[in-house]
Amino acid sequence: MTEPARPVRVLLVDDHPLLRHGLRALLEQVGGAEVVGEAGDGEEAVELALSLEPDVVVMDLVMPGMSGTEATRQLIDRRPDLGVLVLTMSEDDASVFAALRAGARGYVLKGTAGPDFLAAVSAVARGEAVYGAGVARRIRRFLTSGPASGPFPELTSREREILDLLASGRSNAEIARALYLSQKTVKNHLTSVFAKLQVADRAQAVVRARRAGLGE
Repeated sequence: MTEPARPVRVLLVDDHPLLRHGLRALLEQVGGAEVVGEAGDGEEAVELALSLEPDVVVMDLVMPGMSGTEATRQLIDRRPDLGVLVLTMSEDDASVFAALRAGARGYVLKGTAGPDFLAAVSAVARGEAVYGAGVARRIRRFLTSGPASGPFPELTSREREILDLLASGRSNAEIARALYLSQKTVKNHLTSVFAKLQVADRAQAVVRARRAGLGE
């Protein structure tokens, strides 16, 4: 008699405990998977993935400390067979291609429906590559038109717009009013900008932006 297939072993990596709780419930109660561990940052993700040996790591990109992209790179260097499925809010070209270059096997957005997310986990566990519809469109566009041009191609157009205003001396509140955004949204965009430019604070970001001709 054929033995039943063992459940897919999953490690969840996200800095929001409530989101991890929801994903665990979805994976175990609906998807029949086994969540073997949870991590709140990239360093913990690398440590747990190497010790727990999951089949799939569900990886966020923007986290405190080590980013999900760097954690993915380190894991794939040590375990090339590991399936990393990126689950993130970041859908800009730079984030997508940085994750794929790091070795991620799948890339889906946090707005993805539950059944589609479970299907993506299963596909990655089988060794397949899987991308959400929006990400697939970006890949096709990149292949047909090439990467973005201009300063800081790793930034989205909105992030470059905010960086330009920051370099011109605007405060978060002034940027929010100019772009009809909330101050929280502006802050979140700036956090992403600082991470992508690998700068520690506003002052360093302004210096880099002005050297590239922004803020004039």
